[in-house]
Amino acid sequence: MEHYLNRLLESRGWHFISYCLLLIILAGCNSGQAPKAYSQTVLSEVALPQPRLSSSISLEEALLKRRSLREYSPRPPELAEVSQLLWAAQGITGKDYPFRTAPSAGATYPLETWLVVGTITGLEPGVYHYKIASHSLEFAKRGDFREALSNASVFQQHVKLAPATIVLTAVYERTTERYGTRGGMYVYMEAGHVGQNICLQAEALGLGTVPVGAVDEQAVAEILGITGSNQVPVYIFPFGHKP
Repeated sequence: MEHYLNRLLESRGWHFISYCLLLIILAGCNSGQAPKAYSQTVLSEVALPQPRLSSSISLEEALLKRRSLREYSPRPPELAEVSQLLWAAQGITGKDYPFRTAPSAGATYPLETWLVVGTITGLEPGVYHYKIASHSLEFAKRGDFREALSNASVFQQHVKLAPATIVLTAVYERTTERYGTRGGMYVYMEAGHVGQNICLQAEALGLGTVPVGAVDEQAVAEILGITGSNQVPVYIFPFGHKP
């Protein structure tokens, strides 16, 4: 028996299995303490309607119908629809621990969610930060920044014409401090998870959106008012009602 065990330990197959097990353990571990999951910033706070937990459209139907949409109706989205989109992106779903709607490597939650508003019923035009813990919006800056955001997105006109845009930023250190250089890859994976949630929730609401990755990070950071911070813009989602 010992002879066969030694041969197994020396085999390439065992090394591969050990490597896979190590990755699984690292991805699932946590320190036992909730990580810093959101920033406390800005001026005033806007309470959001509670998200609904059921829908008349199935997940399969949302997957079937989802398309990238670059044209939007002039009808502004309602605050309840914005609330639902933000919850789908990063909302808390756990009771004893603040797990979210999208998976995160080691529950490090490196992403922050912002909202650049032009025309949303119940919201003044400006920049808002999604405060995940209380499911509310922190009002950061007044003004319509859609044209500036369009310019920072390689002049994509649908960003300018959309009623509002969700902006994801990354605090890489939350993940790289645990996983080293691989943490950067995990951050991008998480942005993809969140992005798909946004796209599918938009479809379920009868809204449309399109993921945009071509952004000038420095220019977007200036719009959000986070220049010089450890947040880096990584992904934006202009959205609105279908025409």
